[in-house]
Amino acid sequence: MLQPPPVISPASWNPSQRGVCLGIMDFKRPKLSASRSYTLGLKFQQGQILTGQPKISGTFLCVSQKPQEDATFKKQIAYPQNVDLPPILPRKKKKPYPIPLKKIRQAARDDKKLAQKGIEKPLEPPKNGLIVPDLVPVAYEVLDAWKVLIKGLAQLLHVIPVHGCSECSEIHVAQSGHHIQDCTGPSSVKRRGLHSWVKGSINDVLIPIESYHLYDPFGRRIKHETRFSYDRIPAVVELCVQAGVDLPEYPSRRRTIPIRMIGKKVIDRGGFVEEPEPFHSSDSSSLLMDIDTHGAFGRFPPPPLSDIPRIAQETIDAYEVVRWGVRKLMRKYTVKACGYCSEVHVGPWGHNAKLCGEFKHQWRDGKHGWQDATVEEVIPPNYVYHLRDPKGPPLRSGLKRFYGKAPAVVEVCMQAGAQVPDKYKPMMRLDIVIPDTEESRLVA
Repeated sequence: MLQPPPVISPASWNPSQRGVCLGIMDFKRPKLSASRSYTLGLKFQQGQILTGQPKISGTFLCVSQKPQEDATFKKQIAYPQNVDLPPILPRKKKKPYPIPLKKIRQAARDDKKLAQKGIEKPLEPPKNGLIVPDLVPVAYEVLDAWKVLIKGLAQLLHVIPVHGCSECSEIHVAQSGHHIQDCTGPSSVKRRGLHSWVKGSINDVLIPIESYHLYDPFGRRIKHETRFSYDRIPAVVELCVQAGVDLPEYPSRRRTIPIRMIGKKVIDRGGFVEEPEPFHSSDSSSLLMDIDTHGAFGRFPPPPLSDIPRIAQETIDAYEVVRWGVRKLMRKYTVKACGYCSEVHVGPWGHNAKLCGEFKHQWRDGKHGWQDATVEEVIPPNYVYHLRDPKGPPLRSGLKRFYGKAPAVVEVCMQAGAQVPDKYKPMMRLDIVIPDTEESRLVA
Protein backbone atom coordinates (compact mmCIF):
# COMPACT_ATOMS: atom_id res chain seq x y z
CA MET A 1 0.00 0.00 0.00
CA LEU A 2 1.24 3.44 -0.82
CA GLN A 3 2.36 5.55 2.08
CA PRO A 4 1.36 9.22 2.40
CA PRO A 5 4.10 11.74 1.57
CA PRO A 6 6.02 13.08 4.57
CA VAL A 7 5.16 16.55 5.77
CA ILE A 8 8.21 18.83 5.88
CA SER A 9 8.14 21.45 8.57
CA PRO A 10 9.44 24.97 7.88
CA ALA A 11 12.18 24.52 10.45
CA SER A 12 13.68 21.52 8.62
CA TRP A 13 13.48 23.09 5.15
CA ASN A 14 16.82 23.51 3.42
CA PRO A 15 16.96 26.47 0.93
CA SER A 16 19.55 24.64 -1.17
CA GLN A 17 17.03 21.93 -2.12
CA ARG A 18 15.27 22.33 -5.46
CA GLY A 19 11.79 21.30 -6.42
CA VAL A 20 10.59 20.95 -2.79
CA CYS A 21 6.86 21.02 -2.00
CA LEU A 22 6.64 22.89 1.28
CA GLY A 23 3.63 22.48 3.57
CA ILE A 24 2.96 25.77 5.32
CA MET A 25 0.73 25.51 8.32
CA ASP A 26 -1.18 28.43 9.78
CA PHE A 27 -0.63 30.40 6.55
CA LYS A 28 2.98 31.31 7.27
CA ARG A 29 5.20 32.50 4.40
CA PRO A 30 8.59 30.84 3.84
CA LYS A 31 11.68 33.00 4.05
CA LEU A 32 13.18 33.14 0.57
CA SER A 33 16.72 34.24 -0.08
CA ALA A 34 17.07 37.50 -2.04
CA SER A 35 20.23 36.26 -3.75
CA ARG A 36 18.45 33.33 -5.44
CA SER A 37 15.75 33.17 -8.07
CA TYR A 38 12.57 31.20 -7.31
CA THR A 39 9.49 30.24 -9.25
CA LEU A 40 6.27 30.30 -7.26
CA GLY A 41 3.68 27.66 -8.10
CA LEU A 42 -0.08 27.57 -7.52
CA LYS A 43 -1.60 27.63 -4.04
CA PHE A 44 -4.10 24.88 -3.38
CA GLN A 45 -6.04 23.46 -0.44
CA GLN A 46 -5.03 19.89 0.33
CA GLY A 47 -7.76 17.64 1.69
CA GLN A 48 -7.55 13.92 2.23
CA ILE A 49 -4.45 12.58 0.53
CA LEU A 50 -5.26 8.88 0.52
CA THR A 51 -8.35 6.94 1.40
CA GLY A 52 -8.34 5.77 4.96
CA GLN A 53 -5.45 8.07 5.95
CA PRO A 54 -5.63 11.10 8.24
CA LYS A 55 -6.42 14.46 6.67
CA ILE A 56 -3.83 17.19 6.41
CA SER A 57 -5.35 20.65 6.10
CA GLY A 58 -3.49 23.82 5.31
CA THR A 59 -1.95 25.73 2.43
CA PHE A 60 0.84 24.17 0.42
CA LEU A 61 3.19 26.38 -1.59
CA CYS A 62 5.45 24.85 -4.23
CA VAL A 63 8.81 26.58 -4.46
CA SER A 64 11.42 25.67 -7.05
CA GLN A 65 14.80 27.19 -7.62
CA LYS A 66 16.25 27.66 -11.08
CA PRO A 67 19.77 28.80 -11.94
CA GLN A 68 20.24 32.43 -12.86
CA GLU A 69 20.91 33.32 -16.47
CA ASP A 70 24.25 34.73 -17.37
CA ALA A 71 24.12 38.51 -17.81
CA THR A 72 26.69 38.43 -20.60
CA PHE A 73 24.51 36.02 -22.57
CA LYS A 74 21.64 38.52 -22.55
CA LYS A 75 23.92 41.27 -23.81
CA GLN A 76 24.96 39.12 -26.76
CA ILE A 77 21.33 38.53 -27.67
CA ALA A 78 20.57 42.27 -27.51
CA TYR A 79 23.11 42.99 -30.25
CA PRO A 80 22.94 40.37 -33.02
CA GLN A 81 25.52 40.09 -35.74
CA ASN A 82 23.56 41.81 -38.51
CA VAL A 83 20.31 43.73 -38.58
CA ASP A 84 18.40 45.30 -41.41
CA LEU A 85 17.76 49.02 -41.51
CA PRO A 86 14.24 50.34 -40.95
CA PRO A 87 12.25 50.11 -44.20
CA ILE A 88 11.85 53.24 -46.27
CA LEU A 89 8.23 54.33 -45.98
CA PRO A 90 6.43 55.10 -49.25
CA ARG A 91 5.71 58.76 -49.84
CA LYS A 92 2.27 58.08 -51.29
CA LYS A 93 0.97 56.69 -48.04
CA LYS A 94 0.43 57.96 -44.52
CA LYS A 95 3.02 57.09 -41.90
CA PRO A 96 2.03 54.42 -39.37
CA TYR A 97 0.93 55.59 -35.94
CA PRO A 98 3.61 55.12 -33.25
CA ILE A 99 0.79 54.35 -30.79
CA PRO A 100 -1.67 51.62 -31.88
CA LEU A 101 -4.86 53.10 -33.27
CA LYS A 102 -6.89 50.90 -30.93
CA LYS A 103 -5.40 52.62 -27.88
CA ILE A 104 -5.94 56.07 -29.40
CA ARG A 105 -9.62 55.37 -29.98
CA GLN A 106 -10.06 53.90 -26.51
CA ALA A 107 -8.53 57.01 -24.91
CA ALA A 108 -10.84 59.22 -27.01
CA ARG A 109 -13.87 57.22 -25.89
CA ASP A 110 -12.85 57.54 -22.23
CA ASP A 111 -12.45 61.32 -22.60
CA LYS A 112 -15.83 61.57 -24.28
CA LYS A 113 -17.55 59.67 -21.46
CA LEU A 114 -16.04 62.00 -18.88
CA ALA A 115 -17.04 65.06 -20.93
CA GLN A 116 -20.64 63.86 -21.23
CA LYS A 117 -20.80 63.52 -17.45
CA GLY A 118 -19.24 66.96 -16.95
CA ILE A 119 -16.17 65.54 -15.20
CA GLU A 120 -12.86 67.30 -15.69
CA LYS A 121 -10.11 65.40 -17.41
CA PRO A 122 -7.40 64.34 -14.92
CA LEU A 123 -4.14 65.92 -16.04
CA GLU A 124 -0.62 65.55 -14.69
CA PRO A 125 2.45 67.67 -15.44
CA PRO A 126 3.30 68.61 -18.13
CA LYS A 127 -0.12 67.87 -19.67
CA ASN A 128 -1.65 70.50 -17.35
CA GLY A 129 0.79 73.25 -18.35
CA LEU A 130 3.23 72.82 -15.45
CA ILE A 131 6.82 71.75 -15.97
CA VAL A 132 8.30 68.56 -14.51
CA PRO A 133 11.08 69.56 -12.05
CA ASP A 134 12.90 66.25 -12.45
CA LEU A 135 13.30 66.79 -16.20
CA VAL A 136 14.74 70.32 -16.01
CA PRO A 137 18.37 69.05 -15.54
CA VAL A 138 17.82 66.66 -18.45
CA ALA A 139 16.73 69.55 -20.69
CA TYR A 140 19.84 71.58 -19.81
CA GLU A 141 22.05 68.54 -20.45
CA VAL A 142 20.45 68.00 -23.87
CA LEU A 143 20.93 71.65 -24.85
CA ASP A 144 24.61 71.59 -23.82
CA ALA A 145 25.16 68.36 -25.76
CA TRP A 146 23.39 69.89 -28.77
CA LYS A 147 25.89 72.77 -28.82
CA VAL A 148 28.83 70.35 -28.55
CA LEU A 149 27.39 68.27 -31.39
CA ILE A 150 27.10 71.23 -33.75
CA LYS A 151 30.57 72.52 -32.91
CA GLY A 152 32.17 69.08 -33.24
CA LEU A 153 30.58 68.33 -36.62
CA ALA A 154 31.55 71.74 -37.96
CA GLN A 155 35.19 71.12 -36.99
CA LEU A 156 35.28 67.54 -38.29
CA LEU A 157 33.88 68.50 -41.69
CA HIS A 158 37.08 70.45 -42.33
CA VAL A 159 38.92 67.10 -42.23
CA ILE A 160 36.34 64.46 -43.19
CA PRO A 161 34.85 65.15 -46.66
CA VAL A 162 31.12 64.71 -47.18
CA HIS A 163 29.44 64.54 -50.60
CA GLY A 164 25.75 64.97 -51.34
CA CYS A 165 23.72 64.29 -54.45
CA SER A 166 22.30 67.41 -56.08
CA GLU A 167 19.26 65.48 -57.35
CA CYS A 168 18.23 63.37 -54.32
CA SER A 169 18.83 63.17 -50.57
CA GLU A 170 21.69 60.64 -50.73
CA ILE A 171 25.00 61.59 -49.05
CA HIS A 172 28.31 59.76 -48.80
CA VAL A 173 31.18 60.22 -46.35
CA ALA A 174 34.37 59.62 -48.35
CA GLN A 175 36.95 61.32 -50.54
CA SER A 176 34.65 60.83 -53.53
CA GLY A 177 31.10 59.65 -54.14
CA HIS A 178 30.20 55.98 -54.56
CA HIS A 179 29.19 54.32 -57.85
CA ILE A 180 25.98 52.69 -56.65
CA GLN A 181 23.17 53.34 -59.10
CA ASP A 182 20.28 54.13 -56.76
CA CYS A 183 19.55 57.80 -57.49
CA THR A 184 15.86 58.72 -57.57
CA GLY A 185 16.23 62.31 -58.75
CA PRO A 186 14.36 63.93 -61.65
CA SER A 187 17.12 63.35 -64.21
CA SER A 188 18.35 60.00 -62.86
CA VAL A 189 17.25 58.16 -66.02
CA LYS A 190 19.75 60.09 -68.13
CA ARG A 191 22.54 59.25 -65.66
CA ARG A 192 21.41 55.58 -65.39
CA GLY A 193 20.86 55.94 -61.67
CA LEU A 194 24.27 57.41 -60.89
CA HIS A 195 24.38 60.27 -58.42
CA SER A 196 25.44 63.81 -59.22
CA TRP A 197 27.86 64.45 -56.37
CA VAL A 198 28.59 67.91 -54.94
CA LYS A 199 30.26 69.02 -51.72
CA GLY A 200 28.08 68.44 -48.68
CA SER A 201 27.51 70.56 -45.58
CA ILE A 202 26.63 70.07 -41.93
CA ASN A 203 22.92 70.20 -42.81
CA ASP A 204 23.40 67.03 -44.86
CA VAL A 205 24.88 65.18 -41.89
CA LEU A 206 22.61 66.63 -39.19
CA ILE A 207 19.29 67.26 -40.94
CA PRO A 208 17.75 70.46 -39.51
CA ILE A 209 14.24 69.87 -38.17
CA GLU A 210 12.74 73.19 -37.11
CA SER A 211 9.63 74.02 -35.14
CA TYR A 212 7.69 77.16 -34.25
CA HIS A 213 8.61 78.72 -30.93
CA LEU A 214 5.59 79.35 -28.73
CA TYR A 215 5.59 81.57 -25.67
CA ASP A 216 2.49 79.76 -24.40
CA PRO A 217 2.02 76.26 -25.90
CA PHE A 218 -1.52 76.16 -24.44
CA GLY A 219 -2.44 79.58 -25.81
CA ARG A 220 -3.67 80.59 -29.23
CA ARG A 221 -2.90 78.21 -32.06
CA ILE A 222 -0.80 79.37 -34.99
CA LYS A 223 -2.91 80.23 -38.00
CA HIS A 224 -1.82 80.33 -41.60
CA GLU A 225 -2.04 84.14 -41.67
CA THR A 226 0.00 84.59 -38.46
CA ARG A 227 2.76 82.07 -39.15
CA PHE A 228 5.35 84.80 -39.84
CA SER A 229 4.88 86.22 -36.34
CA TYR A 230 6.64 83.22 -34.78
CA ASP A 231 10.30 82.26 -34.87
CA ARG A 232 11.50 78.97 -36.29
CA ILE A 233 14.13 77.24 -34.14
CA PRO A 234 15.44 73.65 -33.99
CA ALA A 235 12.85 71.27 -32.59
CA VAL A 236 15.39 69.96 -30.04
CA VAL A 237 15.89 73.50 -28.66
CA GLU A 238 12.14 74.18 -28.52
CA LEU A 239 11.62 70.93 -26.62
CA CYS A 240 14.28 71.94 -24.09
CA VAL A 241 12.74 75.41 -23.68
CA GLN A 242 9.31 73.98 -22.93
CA ALA A 243 10.92 71.49 -20.54
CA GLY A 244 12.38 74.23 -18.35
CA VAL A 245 15.41 75.79 -20.07
CA ASP A 246 15.36 79.59 -19.76
CA LEU A 247 16.72 81.42 -22.81
CA PRO A 248 16.36 85.22 -22.90
CA GLU A 249 15.96 85.13 -26.68
CA TYR A 250 13.12 82.61 -26.53
CA PRO A 251 11.05 83.23 -23.38
CA SER A 252 8.39 80.77 -22.29
CA ARG A 253 5.41 81.11 -19.98
CA ARG A 254 5.88 79.27 -16.70
CA ARG A 255 2.51 78.48 -15.18
CA THR A 256 1.90 78.14 -11.46
CA ILE A 257 -1.77 77.17 -11.73
CA PRO A 258 -2.65 74.12 -13.87
CA ILE A 259 -5.07 74.34 -16.74
CA ARG A 260 -8.43 72.59 -16.64
CA MET A 261 -10.00 70.60 -19.46
CA ILE A 262 -13.26 68.79 -20.09
CA GLY A 263 -12.74 66.42 -22.98
CA LYS A 264 -10.85 68.34 -25.67
CA LYS A 265 -12.03 71.76 -24.50
CA VAL A 266 -9.90 73.96 -22.22
CA ILE A 267 -12.18 75.57 -19.65
CA ASP A 268 -9.48 77.42 -17.71
CA ARG A 269 -6.05 78.34 -19.08
CA GLY A 270 -5.38 81.36 -16.89
CA GLY A 271 -6.19 83.83 -19.66
CA PHE A 272 -4.26 84.75 -22.78
CA VAL A 273 -0.95 86.53 -22.26
CA GLU A 274 0.70 88.62 -24.93
CA GLU A 275 4.13 87.49 -25.97
CA PRO A 276 6.85 89.78 -24.57
CA GLU A 277 9.30 91.66 -26.71
CA PRO A 278 12.43 89.70 -27.67
CA PHE A 279 15.44 90.23 -25.46
CA HIS A 280 18.39 92.06 -27.07
CA SER A 281 21.92 91.99 -25.71
CA SER A 282 25.45 92.22 -27.01
CA ASP A 283 26.14 88.46 -26.85
CA SER A 284 22.66 87.27 -27.82
CA SER A 285 23.67 86.64 -31.42
CA SER A 286 26.48 84.29 -30.35
CA LEU A 287 24.06 82.20 -28.33
CA LEU A 288 21.67 81.95 -31.27
CA MET A 289 24.47 80.77 -33.53
CA ASP A 290 25.55 78.07 -31.07
CA ILE A 291 22.17 76.33 -31.23
CA ASP A 292 21.72 76.53 -35.01
CA THR A 293 23.58 74.69 -37.78
CA HIS A 294 23.30 77.59 -40.22
CA GLY A 295 26.79 78.88 -40.98
CA ALA A 296 28.43 76.59 -38.43
CA PHE A 297 31.08 75.42 -40.93
CA GLY A 298 32.48 78.95 -41.25
CA ARG A 299 32.26 79.85 -37.56
CA PHE A 300 34.63 77.13 -36.35
CA PRO A 301 38.17 76.85 -37.80
CA PRO A 302 39.84 73.51 -38.65
CA PRO A 303 41.12 71.75 -35.51
CA PRO A 304 44.72 70.57 -35.03
CA LEU A 305 45.38 67.05 -36.25
CA SER A 306 46.23 65.86 -32.75
CA ASP A 307 42.80 66.94 -31.43
CA ILE A 308 40.70 65.24 -34.11
CA PRO A 309 40.20 61.88 -32.28
CA ARG A 310 39.24 63.68 -29.07
CA ILE A 311 36.76 65.95 -30.86
CA ALA A 312 35.29 62.97 -32.70
CA GLN A 313 34.74 61.06 -29.45
CA GLU A 314 33.16 64.09 -27.77
CA THR A 315 30.89 64.59 -30.77
CA ILE A 316 29.58 61.03 -30.89
CA ASP A 317 29.08 61.08 -27.11
CA ALA A 318 27.09 64.31 -27.43
CA TYR A 319 25.01 62.73 -30.19
CA GLU A 320 24.09 59.84 -27.91
CA VAL A 321 23.25 62.22 -25.07
CA VAL A 322 20.95 64.25 -27.33
CA ARG A 323 19.09 61.15 -28.52
CA TRP A 324 18.82 59.80 -24.97
CA GLY A 325 17.57 63.10 -23.58
CA VAL A 326 15.08 63.75 -26.37
CA ARG A 327 13.64 60.26 -25.94
CA LYS A 328 13.28 60.85 -22.20
CA LEU A 329 11.65 64.27 -22.64
CA MET A 330 9.24 63.01 -25.29
CA ARG A 331 7.85 60.47 -22.83
CA LYS A 332 6.31 63.38 -20.95
CA TYR A 333 6.18 66.37 -23.29
CA THR A 334 3.99 66.16 -26.38
CA VAL A 335 5.62 66.45 -29.80
CA LYS A 336 3.52 66.23 -32.94
CA ALA A 337 4.67 65.25 -36.43
CA CYS A 338 2.90 65.33 -39.76
CA GLY A 339 1.94 61.91 -41.06
CA TYR A 340 2.78 62.93 -44.62
CA CYS A 341 5.76 65.34 -44.51
CA SER A 342 8.68 66.13 -42.19
CA GLU A 343 7.01 68.99 -40.27
CA VAL A 344 7.34 68.79 -36.48
CA HIS A 345 5.55 70.83 -33.82
CA VAL A 346 6.39 70.87 -30.11
CA GLY A 347 3.23 71.36 -28.11
CA PRO A 348 -0.07 69.76 -27.14
CA TRP A 349 -1.69 70.56 -30.49
CA GLY A 350 -0.31 71.08 -33.97
CA HIS A 351 -0.45 74.43 -35.76
CA ASN A 352 -2.93 75.34 -38.50
CA ALA A 353 -0.45 76.59 -41.10
CA LYS A 354 -1.33 75.18 -44.53
CA LEU A 355 2.18 74.21 -45.61
CA CYS A 356 1.89 70.49 -46.33
CA GLY A 357 2.44 69.64 -49.99
CA GLU A 358 2.76 65.86 -49.78
CA PHE A 359 0.39 63.05 -50.72
CA LYS A 360 -3.24 64.23 -51.19
CA HIS A 361 -2.64 67.63 -49.62
CA GLN A 362 -5.50 69.01 -51.74
CA TRP A 363 -7.96 66.93 -49.73
CA ARG A 364 -6.67 68.50 -46.51
CA ASP A 365 -6.42 72.07 -47.91
CA GLY A 366 -2.67 71.97 -47.21
CA LYS A 367 -3.12 71.24 -43.50
CA HIS A 368 -0.85 68.77 -41.79
CA GLY A 369 -2.03 65.38 -40.57
CA TRP A 370 -0.79 65.57 -36.99
CA GLN A 371 0.09 62.48 -34.97
CA ASP A 372 2.52 61.63 -32.18
CA ALA A 373 6.15 62.04 -33.22
CA THR A 374 9.05 59.64 -32.77
CA VAL A 375 12.69 60.34 -31.92
CA GLU A 376 13.72 59.54 -35.51
CA GLU A 377 11.41 62.33 -36.76
CA VAL A 378 12.88 64.91 -34.37
CA ILE A 379 16.51 63.79 -35.00
CA PRO A 380 16.64 61.91 -38.33
CA PRO A 381 19.59 59.46 -38.38
CA ASN A 382 20.15 59.85 -42.17
CA TYR A 383 21.80 56.48 -42.83
CA VAL A 384 24.83 56.36 -45.14
CA TYR A 385 26.97 53.52 -46.49
CA HIS A 386 29.70 52.43 -44.11
CA LEU A 387 33.26 52.44 -45.44
CA ARG A 388 35.79 50.05 -43.94
CA ASP A 389 38.60 51.70 -45.89
CA PRO A 390 37.90 55.39 -46.59
CA LYS A 391 40.91 55.51 -48.94
CA GLY A 392 39.92 52.37 -50.82
CA PRO A 393 38.08 52.00 -54.13
CA PRO A 394 34.55 53.46 -54.37
CA LEU A 395 31.52 51.30 -53.66
CA ARG A 396 29.91 49.46 -56.59
CA SER A 397 26.35 48.45 -57.37
CA GLY A 398 27.20 44.78 -57.78
CA LEU A 399 28.24 44.49 -54.12
CA LYS A 400 25.47 46.65 -52.70
CA ARG A 401 23.98 43.90 -50.53
CA PHE A 402 27.29 43.33 -48.75
CA TYR A 403 27.65 46.95 -47.58
CA GLY A 404 26.38 48.07 -44.22
CA LYS A 405 25.03 51.44 -43.17
CA ALA A 406 25.29 53.75 -40.18
CA PRO A 407 23.94 57.19 -39.21
CA ALA A 408 25.84 59.98 -40.90
CA VAL A 409 27.01 61.46 -37.58
CA VAL A 410 28.38 58.09 -36.48
CA GLU A 411 30.16 57.52 -39.80
CA VAL A 412 31.85 60.94 -39.71
CA CYS A 413 33.03 60.47 -36.13
CA MET A 414 34.20 56.91 -36.79
CA GLN A 415 36.36 57.97 -39.72
CA ALA A 416 37.82 60.68 -37.48
CA GLY A 417 38.92 58.13 -34.87
CA ALA A 418 36.00 57.74 -32.46
CA GLN A 419 34.87 54.45 -30.92
CA VAL A 420 31.59 53.23 -32.43
CA PRO A 421 28.88 52.30 -29.89
CA ASP A 422 27.94 48.63 -29.88
CA LYS A 423 24.34 49.24 -30.94
CA TYR A 424 25.46 50.55 -34.36
CA LYS A 425 27.82 47.69 -35.19
CA PRO A 426 25.13 45.17 -36.31
CA MET A 427 23.81 47.49 -39.02
CA MET A 428 27.34 48.21 -40.24
CA ARG A 429 27.86 44.49 -41.07
CA LEU A 430 31.43 44.39 -39.86
CA ASP A 431 31.58 40.58 -39.85
CA ILE A 432 30.71 40.19 -43.55
CA VAL A 433 33.64 39.69 -45.92
CA ILE A 434 33.14 41.80 -49.03
CA PRO A 435 34.02 39.61 -52.04
CA ASP A 436 35.48 40.69 -55.34
CA THR A 437 33.24 41.33 -58.31
CA GLU A 438 33.87 37.89 -59.81
CA GLU A 439 33.43 36.09 -56.48
CA SER A 440 30.08 37.79 -55.78
CA ARG A 441 28.49 35.75 -58.57
CA LEU A 442 29.23 32.54 -56.68
CA VAL A 443 27.65 33.76 -53.42
CA ALA A 444 24.17 32.32 -52.88
